[in-house]
Amino acid sequence: MTSSTDNDGQGMIVNPKPASDNQDWDGDDADRADRLRFEEEQAMIREQSEAHAAAKARAEAEKETGS
Repeated sequence: MTSSTDNDGQGMIVNPKPASDNQDWDGDDADRADRLRFEEEQAMIREQSEAHAAAKARAEAEKETGS
């Protein structure tokens, strides 16, 4: 029977970089790219939503003037 003090690797924190290289990763290139991609997607969604709302308003206006 193994005791709970045996080191089986579970619960260990693994940091492959030495402490001197361990730095805050906020703002690295990948984070900036993700943030830019997210902002572009949000802008595209906003544009599509505005275009959809404008098309709906245009269709309603045409329906009112057409009857």
